[in-house]
Amino acid sequence: MLVIDKPAGLPTHPGPRARASVEDWLEEFRFGKRRRPEPAHRLDTDTAGCLVLGRTRPALAALGRLFAEGRIGRTYWAVVRGGPEAEAGEIALPLAKVSTRAGGWRVLPDPRGQPAVTAWRVLGRGGGITWLALAPRTGRTHQLRVHCAASGFPILGDRLHGAAAEEGLQLLARSVTIPGWAGRQTITVEAPVPAHMVEALSACGWKG
Repeated sequence: MLVIDKPAGLPTHPGPRARASVEDWLEEFRFGKRRRPEPAHRLDTDTAGCLVLGRTRPALAALGRLFAEGRIGRTYWAVVRGGPEAEAGEIALPLAKVSTRAGGWRVLPDPRGQPAVTAWRVLGRGGGITWLALAPRTGRTHQLRVHCAASGFPILGDRLHGAAAEEGLQLLARSVTIPGWAGRQTITVEAPVPAHMVEALSACGWKG
């Protein structure tokens, strides 16, 4: 497997509105393998950070199972408007994908939707914003963005959920912890903080 640092603004997969995606560069990561690696999961277009690739079909299948079983640890850093009063907690809020009148879709809280759980912890505060570590226990589309917004502290730069910011979405897939299988060791990979998040994180006490 490989873990790459996906830049914000680049989709994981091509779509009708995407001119480029991670898939356009996968050939560069063959490194002698017969087939190119493929993403074992996805990150939102505007989310930067750790993206896991499977280099072979067996590895991709194994990674898919680990993600589906919730055995891969994921930690995201987010800077949110306002913030929770407590220092740590959990959001358990079912989510559903809903069609819009414009022909697209949105993810919204819905008691009839799929279960979705996110643990959170405050890492710093400053100037009306808060730096959070988010650990999704499930992998629903837009889960972190919707959970934060529904809890009253939307992620900065999330125009879809009411927290527009010139700096862009303040959400980073900071690290992944992948348990060993077939004799492999457990590994943790950490992504660097992207330039567009430095100012907000520093305002919350991040020292770099």
